[in-house]
Amino acid sequence: MRKIAAILLLTMIGGPALAQSDHVQRYREEVEKSPADAANEARQQRAYQRALSGVPDQKPTDPWGIARPNDGQGATKANAAKTKPAKPTSAAAK
Repeated sequence: MRKIAAILLLTMIGGPALAQSDHVQRYREEVEKSPADAANEARQQRAYQRALSGVPDQKPTDPWGIARPNDGQGATKANAAKTKPAKPTSAAAK
């Protein structure tokens, strides 16, 4: 009984391994293209390039543009020194 179970187990494990045949493309295996396939690929490449040429050029975006002042510099010590200090409004300062 053990021999039959072992044989059955080995056939269940070996079945998928034997199902792999030679026609399956393996990793980095080059497949020869027919002339029709090569012409179709060239036609698709030309269509892709035509589609890309129809897209207008866009200026670069600045997602943090609204967070920075217009001069392009952040809040630096030099900018902070240029601003005037606020006048105190308390009665003790008068």
